Amino acid sequence: MTEVLEVNSLFYKAFESLNIKQMESLWLVEDYVQCFHPGWGLLRGWSPVMTSWKRIFENTEQMQFLLTEVHVEVRGTIAVVTLYENLTTRVGAQAMSGVVLATNIFERRSEGWFIIHHHGSNVMNPPEPPDTPTVH
Repeated sequence: MTEVLEVNSLFYKAFESLNIKQMESLWLVEDYVQCFHPGWGLLRGWSPVMTSWKRIFENTEQMQFLLTEVHVEVRGTIAVVTLYENLTTRVGAQAMSGVVLATNIFERRSEGWFIIHHHGSNVMNPPEPPDTPTVH
């Protein structure tokens, strides 16, 4: 479980860094990987998923996450992490914040854990953050 939490943390550090190479290193290079960004359609396959991250990174100047209610379930070689992404982002002078409910699914290989699925959905009425959030 600790290894999964570490890779999940690296995912959000890569997200905040806006560095595509860091993001690519965390995803399993397979045709079955999937990603669903809030407001986008479902993306399937390594190339479409990485293209989406490139587009996000090229059009964003800053992102910061405060992760809350992080929960991990490990079943054999698959791990599921659910959490709230309390996100602040900036594009130009425009700063925005919001809450996204996310599911990250990881697959264990001999080299470690890799992301195979990320799903984020906007939350209109988020819960109050607990006193002990995870900050990135």
